[in-house]
Amino acid sequence: MGEPKSRDSAASKDDSPTSSAPSTPAAPPLPRQPLSLVQPSQKKKNRPKMFRVFRSVFRSFPIVSPAMCKMPVYPGGLPDIRTPSSSSRKVTGTLFGYRKGKVSLSIQENPKCLPTAIVELAMQTNVLQKEMGSGMVRIALECEKRPEKDKVKLLEEPLWSMFCNGKKTGYGVKREANEEDFHVMELLRPVSMGGGVLPGNSDAEGADGELAYIRAHFERVVGSKDSETLYMLSPEGNNGPELSIFFVRI
Repeated sequence: MGEPKSRDSAASKDDSPTSSAPSTPAAPPLPRQPLSLVQPSQKKKNRPKMFRVFRSVFRSFPIVSPAMCKMPVYPGGLPDIRTPSSSSRKVTGTLFGYRKGKVSLSIQENPKCLPTAIVELAMQTNVLQKEMGSGMVRIALECEKRPEKDKVKLLEEPLWSMFCNGKKTGYGVKREANEEDFHVMELLRPVSMGGGVLPGNSDAEGADGELAYIRAHFERVVGSKDSETLYMLSPEGNNGPELSIFFVRI
């Protein structure tokens, strides 16, 4: 008689709510990948000085102006070219952020390098996505000129007044890259251009939070020490969104 009782008691334990309906363990967050981004290159650091020396020597040569030499005449006016004083090169730009949070701009020499600058823009990510879906987007970031002794590099200015298609949206802020930024750049290391979503930080945005991103090549045109522009470059034959970002000291 004692043995059946022990079986009944075991059955009663197995039928308890705790054992019959075990709680489903929460999905573990994606592991942080080890950081493999490298420092931006410092090559051609002395090139501007050598170029200035060569230019000064070249300017010392006499200028020959034959009488028959004439400038060409363009029926539609001058062609659209960069000014001689401007310089340009291609960089990688990434716009990323949680849909209901502010969007940030990361500028890199290439996808394998650490960011050279990160600017938090005064616009929500979903709002920027709507603007880019409707046509051209022009973002202007303006700051006041400093006294000459207090000047810093243009992209090192800490605070900017931001305008999107002519409307003031608030203030853009330059900030140091944090762990979340490094994690995003590491995940996007194989991506040269494109857009999509990444799993978000559930602690910050909840379980359904997604981080949207757009990555593209940008032509970085330096007009002067007080003006730079980033022009988004679309793949050949692809009529994608047109985006320009202007940095200017006024």
